[in-house]
Amino acid sequence: MSLIGTEVQPFQATAFQNGKFLDVTEQNFKGQWSVVCFYPADFTFVCPTELEDLQNQYAELKQLGVEVYSVSTDTHFTHKAWHASSPAIGKVEYIMIGDPSHVISRNFDVLVESEGLADRGTFIIDPDGVIQTVEITAGGIGRDASALISKIKAAQYVRNNPGEVCPAKWQEGGETLKPNLDLVGKI
Repeated sequence: MSLIGTEVQPFQATAFQNGKFLDVTEQNFKGQWSVVCFYPADFTFVCPTELEDLQNQYAELKQLGVEVYSVSTDTHFTHKAWHASSPAIGKVEYIMIGDPSHVISRNFDVLVESEGLADRGTFIIDPDGVIQTVEITAGGIGRDASALISKIKAAQYVRNNPGEVCPAKWQEGGETLKPNLDLVGKI
């Protein structure tokens, strides 16, 4: 079953951010745009490159009204230790959620049960807490956080402009489409 168009399911978790632990629930994803980025595990190889890249885009994401949440099945204590020991992760300012119970990973359908780890999954969630995009990649394939910017801008545009859609490779300010019977077979 596709998660597109569904509300984020309830959860409670502890996260690490800027030297502090904080409680996070699905309610945190309401009232703003959110990016939830699942990754397999702390203290690994591809994961720190992805999270550092996401941090490099964090200021622009914040300007777009987006909060970022990374999630792995590690604990919030492990996130703190990784943040303290890794130069790449030490830069991270966004919220790092611990999911040792696997509830969040199951809710987002990214848990690899046999390993107890999450797939690489990226989700864009609208201010109503509804999932708008899903991207899952294999463990060895790192994601490019800059690709999120265009997707978020398109999702925000479509939300703010009912009746319009964004074609492939749409960039902010570019032409959109207004689906109607006259367009059928002419694109």
